[in-house]
Amino acid sequence: MKIENIREVLLLGDDQSIEILSRCRDLELIGAIVCGFLNTSGGSIVCGVDDKGNIIGIDDAENAARDLERGLLHGLSPTALVSVQVYRIEEETLLVVEVPAGKDLPYAFENVIFLREGQTTRRANVETIRDMVLRKQVEPERWERRFSSADMKIDLDRDEIRSAIHAVNKTSRFQFRDGDNTVMVLEDLAVCRYGRLTNGGDVLFGTNPAMRNPQVRVRAACFTADRTDDTYRDMKSFEGPLVPVLENVFRFIQRNTPTISRFGKGNLERRDDSLYPVAAIREGLVNAFVHRDYSDFSGGIAVSIYPDRLEIWNSGTFPEGVTPDDLSTGHISVLRNPDIAHVLYLRGLMEKMGRGSVMIRKACDEHGIPLPRWSEDDHGVTLTFYAPEVTPEVTPEVTPEVTPEVIRMLDAFEGEMSRKNLQDILGLKDNEHFRKTYLLPAIHDNLIEMTILDKPKSSKQKYRLTEKGRALIGGDRS
Repeated sequence: MKIENIREVLLLGDDQSIEILSRCRDLELIGAIVCGFLNTSGGSIVCGVDDKGNIIGIDDAENAARDLERGLLHGLSPTALVSVQVYRIEEETLLVVEVPAGKDLPYAFENVIFLREGQTTRRANVETIRDMVLRKQVEPERWERRFSSADMKIDLDRDEIRSAIHAVNKTSRFQFRDGDNTVMVLEDLAVCRYGRLTNGGDVLFGTNPAMRNPQVRVRAACFTADRTDDTYRDMKSFEGPLVPVLENVFRFIQRNTPTISRFGKGNLERRDDSLYPVAAIREGLVNAFVHRDYSDFSGGIAVSIYPDRLEIWNSGTFPEGVTPDDLSTGHISVLRNPDIAHVLYLRGLMEKMGRGSVMIRKACDEHGIPLPRWSEDDHGVTLTFYAPEVTPEVTPEVTPEVTPEVIRMLDAFEGEMSRKNLQDILGLKDNEHFRKTYLLPAIHDNLIEMTILDKPKSSKQKYRLTEKGRALIGGDRS
């Protein structure tokens, strides 16, 4: 297979630097190439293709990807967002390592600084290193890297930190030095230095980051007509740690957009779908949180739902060198907030790095709705999803108002779980508090159900998500 075909199948940009390797076990070689990409313009490594372009595949690809990703994360300094993904092409398995252009030059792998020149990776000489260091000293520090005024003793959301640890451990993308030591965990996530929280750490794990940075609030509104009419059906402002806010905004959209009843070709079976593809909405929201300009105190994120479209706006501009046309083809991600993106990636909230726009377009096309549109003005960037012109049998979705505590518990579910399992994962020791605040409201709203209905107090009692509960968190967990 020619390199052009590999680019097309893997949705890699035409101007993106690519290294082809037959194997993926040489961590020293791959680490040097990744380091070189970080110190220049980014790129990708495709493992499982020989020198002639034949796809030979990678054995035990899932474990190989996990081992490679961990090795890269631990060998790179400073911390960098690097994605390792598994793909199947022509009945063979490939590994693709995606590397954005780094923001914190110079990067080193195992204490050696590498550069990428064309198709060659080489060690940086003394003059180049000196130039990179001097440039770093004169360039302004990123907003997310500046120290926050938050007090780590009283302003940290410990529950959210525990949720992050659980999510990162679940993805197996990273291994903490000590998961019980809060400061070490935050240091491992590159959001804490010298015992002080960074702005990025405050956004992710502060109990109320909006007190210190009001621009982190998210506004959402559902209008009854077009923007010329200020009448709305629902309006809310969300604030708190980033991930719970992200999830609550997603549920606001789900609650305020209708479902569509469709009939499959050749049969009479009806299928109920959301008006907009769930995967595309989640990806669009994640992109807004990752790429927005947090340094703009008049900025933020706004979601506007109209009868014929959905708009997700974030303050800031397109990354340098990226145009709306680029978003229809794969391109390596240029990250405005790499520390925040790094945490979301480790938690499993970002998957296909650098090609979210392609995924969004593909999901809309497969869903049978018009392709979305990205636009930019002096105030920010807007992603617009368009409803289909004809929406047969549209029915409003009824979603209960659910507390953040119940949502945290639903997100923790993996199959059937005991009360003790849930409390351990959530880090809750007060049995009565868990019962009244988490368990009973979820049962009352038919979001979870008991496995032993005739013996509610059985010592073997477990709980599982109902179909309603799975739909609420946007997952398919049984």
